[in-house]
Amino acid sequence: QREGVIVGYTVRLAADSAEHGVEAYVGITTSPKSARDVTLRLAALPELRQLCSVSGEFDYLALLRAASTARLDALLDEIGAIEGVTKTTTAVVLARRIDRLA
Repeated sequence: QREGVIVGYTVRLAADSAEHGVEAYVGITTSPKSARDVTLRLAALPELRQLCSVSGEFDYLALLRAASTARLDALLDEIGAIEGVTKTTTAVVLARRIDRLA
């Protein structure tokens, strides 16, 4: 921990013990020079689990976990309304086939 190798601890619940809800990966495309502001706005969303800058079709890939499909729909509207976001593409997680993440 002192050397910065270990940065935190977590607990992982079994899939059937986890809170109910829906997960989705959202590809986010932004306008030039808006990355900082978009990132700050996304960070304020409690449903945001992970945000990665990526190469390819999107600028960012976000993992969201919402309580319901209605909440996911509202989140997508919120993300799309952020100044600097030009496009989103969503893929809802149906099942985790392999999960090796800690």
